[in-house]
Amino acid sequence: MADSFAGRFAAVRGSCGPLVLGADPHREVLEGWGLTDDADGLERFTDIVLAAAAGTVGLVKPQSAFYERHGWRGIRALTRLTESARAAGLLVILDVKRGDVGSTNAAYASAYLGDGAPLRADAVTVHPYLGLAAMGEFTARAHQAGAGVLVVVRSSNPEGRAVQSAVTADGVTVEQGLLAGIGALNARLAPGGTGPVGAVIGAVPGGPPLDLAAASGLLLAPGVGAQGATPADVAAVFAACPGQVMPSASRSLLAAGPAGLRDAAARLNDEFRALL
Repeated sequence: MADSFAGRFAAVRGSCGPLVLGADPHREVLEGWGLTDDADGLERFTDIVLAAAAGTVGLVKPQSAFYERHGWRGIRALTRLTESARAAGLLVILDVKRGDVGSTNAAYASAYLGDGAPLRADAVTVHPYLGLAAMGEFTARAHQAGAGVLVVVRSSNPEGRAVQSAVTADGVTVEQGLLAGIGALNARLAPGGTGPVGAVIGAVPGGPPLDLAAASGLLLAPGVGAQGATPADVAAVFAACPGQVMPSASRSLLAAGPAGLRDAAARLNDEFRALL
């Protein structure tokens, strides 16, 4: 079995810091950077992000949708981004939020995880609402490949609260039940350690407290910057497990423009290194 995603994250966290640079080429970002909102602009965006990220942060997180909207040429740019980032020593979290059942999940997993995957990433995001057990193809392949699966548990958008905070027949909320289920998976796959299954936990403060340590996995924390969360908020929300959190920022960093992206990412990363 390959080395683990958790182990690789610990290494880049120690050398580069925990910040995840979100590489999300919104139309507004491309136009604000003086680029065309087409596949050519996307290729240039990719070059700029790779140059700014290497040696500045340890992880990048492209949102697949912003590449898919440009068709096959967008997928080509995403493939180049993932391959070049990993070759430069960056970890790639591919934000695809897939989630289905059976052979469909097996197909998704083979697209993103392990040797031979055409869009190989170090970790992917998934939705659990067809059942955590339905993610078995993802978790098995991730475990074998030394990759990670990050399950959306508490999102940073307010619309998600009605579902995620609903109380199940067992008397626990959906989100806390998911964390317990993730913890059970990790106890089987990586006894006594940090397992391959993690959680997406929005960094925006508010909502009832969660037992985050129950997951025994890494925690991706979106919501920094444009969605209102600050580094101090992240430190407070994840106080029980600061070494497991991967804070992510996209729009607030990309707003610095091509010339300022590296410095903006370095400053934010330094803040997180001091707090986490």
